[in-house]
Amino acid sequence: MGQPSGDIRRFEREFDEWQVELHGHRVIYRIAGSGPPVVLIHGMVNSSRHWQEVALRLADSYTVVAPDLIGHGDSATPRGDYSLGAHAAVIRDLLASIGIDRASIVGHSLGGGVAMIFFYHFPQRTERLALISAGGLGPEVSPLLRTAALPGAAALLSLIASPRLVGRIDRAGELMRDSGRRKGAYLQAIARAMRPLERAGAREAFLHTLRAVIDGKGQRISARDRLYLLDAMPTLIVWGERDNTIPIEHGLYAHEAIPRSRFETLPRAAHFPHLEDPEGLAAVLRDWLETTEPAQLDDADWGRIIARRAPRSRRVPEPAAQ
Repeated sequence: MGQPSGDIRRFEREFDEWQVELHGHRVIYRIAGSGPPVVLIHGMVNSSRHWQEVALRLADSYTVVAPDLIGHGDSATPRGDYSLGAHAAVIRDLLASIGIDRASIVGHSLGGGVAMIFFYHFPQRTERLALISAGGLGPEVSPLLRTAALPGAAALLSLIASPRLVGRIDRAGELMRDSGRRKGAYLQAIARAMRPLERAGAREAFLHTLRAVIDGKGQRISARDRLYLLDAMPTLIVWGERDNTIPIEHGLYAHEAIPRSRFETLPRAAHFPHLEDPEGLAAVLRDWLETTEPAQLDDADWGRIIARRAPRSRRVPEPAAQ
């Protein structure tokens, strides 16, 4: 593998894997298609390959780029910063390295939080923002994730992520689905989430990433106080109607808080619409991309957006002499 040239128009419909070294660490990304750039950011224990069915449905009209976040997929798992801001900065550097200055940013779950931070840190590089079952919009989250954030979870993860146990869970889920029991899909989702954690480095990176955003009480990072910043940004919010990981009410709240945002639900999907209903999700994304104009924010625009909510600066009086 190597780094492609800056001419991103040459990519066809294959969802090819590429590698680039950033700051001494391997970053993997997949790219397909040609046209305006669209960046797909995966969630926790997912990777770029999980976007394939969505990416290929958009590749006839768009250049689709999907990175493996640091600590995920085949990217490096260094001992370092796994905060949302660190992930967003790596995506900024990756896009710059392959000649993409601006893009529509799409994020799922944890990737939704990364996408929001990307916009907040780099508004000039963001043309649109799509949040899919996104984190960072409220405290509630599934008990499974809250438990995984507790002390002692590392030892437990090493046990339940063994290939033999993961295989048994996946097989049990398959049998349940074949018999028409809907919980089979949930078991298979657990197996799919656990399989990347078979490697010790991936488990450690997962825990660092998880604990940066979740603790025993729920999600500890919130974007609610900054949703007004999206006033001038075309924003799409998509939720699976069967999502039991992050409540759909979080998406409804964000929709009400973001002027002119669009809210869509997918009846066939739970927390992983890009895997459970890729055709439906791709159709929603395509319609949104085709019916909105890309934002073009500069520093002056950003200042005006902030000024709408921020009170006028005033000098802090000096303390009275004693």
